[in-house]
Amino acid sequence: MSDTQKDLQSQVQAIAERINNGITYEDAGIDHKEHDAEPTAIISGWDYLEDALDIEYRVGSDMSYKGAEVLVTFGGPNIWIDTKHKCVRGAWWGDSAVAHYTDDAMGIDDALEELYESGR
Repeated sequence: MSDTQKDLQSQVQAIAERINNGITYEDAGIDHKEHDAEPTAIISGWDYLEDALDIEYRVGSDMSYKGAEVLVTFGGPNIWIDTKHKCVRGAWWGDSAVAHYTDDAMGIDDALEELYESGR
């Protein structure tokens, strides 16, 4: 495995772990006082999505929400969160990496579904 591949896998895995475990206001660098929360409280999915670069929705034939793909980094590497398949995917030149998560501690998918439904 090349150094680039290892670095990409490490970045993808780190994002999957943050989704699984959540990110605190302190770790995210978000002012907890503005949100009337403790510094160690987990941020919401809405807070996490503030920095999203692009959102692509996955819908059924009846236009019901199934999940979304969120571009979170771009330009080296490109990294997406895929809430339908509960994974984080990355690509950098010819390398690719995937890491799965089982929990969505911040409620990212719930926020995405609400955002999708509000735009219908």
